[in-house]
Amino acid sequence: MAQPIPLEMPRHDPGEELRSRLASAPAEHAEAILAGFEVLQGLHDRGVLELLRGVLGGRDKILEILAEAASTPETIRGMRNLVVLAKVMGSIDPELLEKFAQAVPYALQAAARAEEAEPPGFWGVWNIFRGRNLRRGLVVVNSMLEAWGRNFSAKKAR
Repeated sequence: MAQPIPLEMPRHDPGEELRSRLASAPAEHAEAILAGFEVLQGLHDRGVLELLRGVLGGRDKILEILAEAASTPETIRGMRNLVVLAKVMGSIDPELLEKFAQAVPYALQAAARAEEAEPPGFWGVWNIFRGRNLRRGLVVVNSMLEAWGRNFSAKKAR
């Protein structure tokens, strides 16, 4: 009958492998280690490490303060309002919002110039009201006011 061949696998020591990798790491990663030390020194110089150490030491008190602050009605309403604002911002077409954002500085500059200048007379106001851009703006404002009115009246009917 055949005899089994004895197979003895060398024992694998994960700790020894880690020690070997750790011993060769400084030579392999010298530049990265030096950069890390520079970052740590910068954090230390600016007091960030002291701040983090204090936060870790007083984490229970900090959590207690945060929990107290988060349980106030104002904070809860503020968080709900932030969620609603995020939904609103997500529903706006980015191109439309970009046009609005570009128009705001121009409108503020025009308002500053108008504040310094003599107010327009009757015919100046007439020409302003005849302008296409004013009518476009009035349509936007009117549409917004109508939508708000519909939403407020819908709440009242409920």
